[in-house]
Amino acid sequence: MAQEGRDKPLYMISVAAELTGMHPQTLRVYESKGLVNPKRSGGNTRLYSQSDIERLELINQLTDEGINLAGVVRILDMKERADERERELDRLRERLRRAEDELHELRMQKKITALAPRDGSADPQQVLRGLLEGGGRL
Repeated sequence: MAQEGRDKPLYMISVAAELTGMHPQTLRVYESKGLVNPKRSGGNTRLYSQSDIERLELINQLTDEGINLAGVVRILDMKERADERERELDRLRERLRRAEDELHELRMQKKITALAPRDGSADPQQVLRGLLEGGGRL
């Protein structure tokens, strides 16, 4: 599911409580403590997204393991920072791939230009033979 779809507010508090196995009052407490921030409808109804549901499930898992809410806050912060670093790495990897592709293309253009006469009179077949006979690769 795309990130935009995961962040779409869909579920009222009763549905979110049922999906997570939590009491609605627990969800209100978690909201008041800043652990989850559901969107609000025009009528001020809490609307939880799929991302909110997943976050609540993680909170539930951590508290079931005996971690207090202060620890949960710390873990969620570290997770968010790690996720952001991962997204940043993905962006940087993509930029590097594009730069490597551009560099490869420039090197190929330089090889081809070096084989062609400056006056443009070269026969394309001769240029190809010269490239292949010279040990070059296409």
